[in-house]
Amino acid sequence: MILATTKVKDVEHFLEVYGTTGADKRGSHGSKGSTVYRDPIEEDRVWAVFDWDEDGWMAFATDPETPGILQEAGHLGRPSLGQYLGTFSA
Repeated sequence: MILATTKVKDVEHFLEVYGTTGADKRGSHGSKGSTVYRDPIEEDRVWAVFDWDEDGWMAFATDPETPGILQEAGHLGRPSLGQYLGTFSA
């Protein structure tokens, strides 16, 4: 699992590109899906939890087509990854 956050110009437009072109590209690098949340404080920030391993993420991040997809989706900067600290029951 990977947690990432980014700011976007327009959340609705971001979701449209994220769910189509972005999904195709992520899937080609092994992503099994994701769940997206809007930040409760910063309305232009979104969070995504990916069912993805680090190798797949790195392949996506270094794919030469990825910057264009991020630009098309309206990212205002590069996505940042949350630091994994552990898994706990209940």
